[in-house]
Amino acid sequence: MTTTDSKPARFIDIHVVQSVPFANLNRDDNNSVKTVRYGDTDRTRVSSQSWKRAVRQYFQQSVGEQALRTRRIGARVARLLQERGWPADLAQRAGQHVAAGSSIKFEVVKDSPTVSTNAMVYVPETAVADLADLADEHREQLEAAKDIKKPADKSVLPQDRIDAVLRSRNGVINLFGRMLAEVDDAGVDGAVQVAHALTTHPTDVELDYFSAVDDVTSAWGDTAGSAHMGHAEFSAGVFYRYATVDLADLLRNLGGDKAAARELAAGFAEAFVLSLPQAKKTATAPHTIPDLVHVSVRSDRPLSYAAAFEKPVRSDREDGGYAAASRTALSRYAGAADKLLGGRGVVRAGWASLEEKDLAGLGARHDSFPDLIDAAIDAALGEAGA
Repeated sequence: MTTTDSKPARFIDIHVVQSVPFANLNRDDNNSVKTVRYGDTDRTRVSSQSWKRAVRQYFQQSVGEQALRTRRIGARVARLLQERGWPADLAQRAGQHVAAGSSIKFEVVKDSPTVSTNAMVYVPETAVADLADLADEHREQLEAAKDIKKPADKSVLPQDRIDAVLRSRNGVINLFGRMLAEVDDAGVDGAVQVAHALTTHPTDVELDYFSAVDDVTSAWGDTAGSAHMGHAEFSAGVFYRYATVDLADLLRNLGGDKAAARELAAGFAEAFVLSLPQAKKTATAPHTIPDLVHVSVRSDRPLSYAAAFEKPVRSDREDGGYAAASRTALSRYAGAADKLLGGRGVVRAGWASLEEKDLAGLGARHDSFPDLIDAAIDAALGEAGA
């Protein structure tokens, strides 16, 4: 693979091949395994929203920054005010006025003193304390105010200052973006794009019948039958996963701060590689790591390798399994795509894997995922740490 493009890096493409055993990482509204028909075969699918949430949670933990998505921002502020020693009824009123005081329309929850915003806000966790501080400043006005009981009621808190808090960002929001049309200038274009994961081969959905034993009935032996019976859907397979980081968008969100971009891009890459959706984890514990990770730094455009698996891979005739065949198919497609594009666009490419044989189409081999990620970030933002 050509790795000598002299143009500035723009995208960091992350490709993952990962084997997942008997599991249901992402269920639909009927608790069924999500699927997609691709290459005229049925594949197991995990939605981008599901895996992105797992990535965001891992990322927040690793970088030490938290973001909050909620319609109940007022309730969060009310709880914090109570922790600060406010009387419960006054804290509740303050939370109501916070929720009712922004540019976002609100509603009073039926049979409850809670006021919620019609749209979810997405703010740094620190915004809760900022809004509580605002309530502290206006405590006298809140003590004299009435409760918010209907949409026509007005907050005594200044709208411009609440909106200013709702516009605040941290690294999580600068990376993943934010949609908040109701507040001017609060929207943030996400710097990452995440594809739906799909298996590289056809899969069948398995029905697992289960029953729950009543311990008292079991001990006494006085009657037959179980306490509960049911069934659940599961599948297993080798997934292809893909995401890309747009460095131009990320730097724009960060005001050109390359050191911050380095930290966020590296944190996202690690989170994408190592995270796993948690659905049914207590019943399946499907905690695998990727078989292969390939990272390509590009100057031209993102490039997914999903088409490598439009023709589903076949299991190895001698040893069985789809993982080795998937790794080979990815390498072959990457090399063919690079040749077809005339080697243009690739600033650097590398890979790390359980695979023992060489995968020439994927660039330079690395011994570990951290080494691979560090090399890619160095190539993309080499001067950031200076």
